[in-house]
Amino acid sequence: MDDTAPVLQLDRVGRRAGARVLVRELSLAVTRGHTLGLLGVNGAGKTTTLRMACGVLAPSHGRVLLDGQDLYEHPHLARRRIGYLPETPPLHPELTTREYLAFCARLHGVARGAVGAAVERAIERCALGEVARRLLGALSKGFRQRVGVAQAIVHEPALIVLDEPAAGLDPVQALRLRELVRELGRAHALIVSTHVLPDVAACCDSVAILHRGVLRHCGAVAAAADAGFEAVFARAVEAALWQRLPMVAAATPLDVLRWRVHLRAGADSAALVAALVAAGAAPAELQRAAPSLETTFLAIAGSDVAEAA
Repeated sequence: MDDTAPVLQLDRVGRRAGARVLVRELSLAVTRGHTLGLLGVNGAGKTTTLRMACGVLAPSHGRVLLDGQDLYEHPHLARRRIGYLPETPPLHPELTTREYLAFCARLHGVARGAVGAAVERAIERCALGEVARRLLGALSKGFRQRVGVAQAIVHEPALIVLDEPAAGLDPVQALRLRELVRELGRAHALIVSTHVLPDVAACCDSVAILHRGVLRHCGAVAAAADAGFEAVFARAVEAALWQRLPMVAAATPLDVLRWRVHLRAGADSAALVAALVAAGAAPAELQRAAPSLETTFLAIAGSDVAEAA
């Protein structure tokens, strides 16, 4: 099997609802062993995109290819090759966790003799052992969400699509989910839609940012470990100042009064402030710069975030 060939490919897909454009001319590809994070504010088109990718919602135009075949010309591919967790997990409250996962395994075409093993594997992966015999209707929101993830992976699909999988999880459960997503991403093609930027940085290989139905950014998740500091001054300082400070590796002007400053290994912000004060250029403000992913996201969706706030 060629792991470099896309498992999923969206080829200029779009979706309209009457005169309203929900998604416009979107092209994306995901390969096996790769995790794509899908970001965007509410209404950006994330859920519509995921539904088109899973065979749930036909695009108004464009093609969705699964292993090179048109998903909407061969809709049976979705049953066995795709695992999908929608915003609201499709649970049956009258079934126990184990009964429900067995039901889902059979729906996805798992051989009858292999259903039991598939269910136990999903229960173990999603840490559901303590609620395996409990009715879904009696579970907490966090456990229901984890059962939703389990039904998406019970049949070991080639493509896994998770829409807000961390919704309703407590911090410990969210940490376990990150670990699970990283594990799944090594063996499957995986798309994760989320509002939590640290989850994307921790779990994803690349990120796509949608805004008002348009793909505005797609690329590797940049390492944000050294985002540097942002220094704000009451009056302008000369570039030559930074060359005289031994703890400064690089300094970039953002405007007349603001600089992005990166420190050398082992240096800290206290030493930087002390050196600036000694040089007669005490900063009015010094703070950690926003991580690169956050900066990119806010640059694209910042106006909508401000309006929502």
